Amino acid sequence: MNRQPGTGTTIFLYIFGISLLVTAVIVVLRGTGVVGWIPGYVIWALVLFSIGAGVLAALKNLNRRW
Repeated sequence: MNRQPGTGTTIFLYIFGISLLVTAVIVVLRGTGVVGWIPGYVIWALVLFSIGAGVLAALKNLNRRW
């Protein structure tokens, strides 16, 4: 039997996915020169936020299993 993930886990996974997608789009647009005005530290902040949201979602899911 497969259990559905909890609401908190689902929310964290959506936040992780959306922030990862936004980061990828910004990196591609910055690489092509369309949004060159965005500083590098903003992109690093988005990447770290995405990683943090993924880790929190994994920890929440791991905590739910036990």
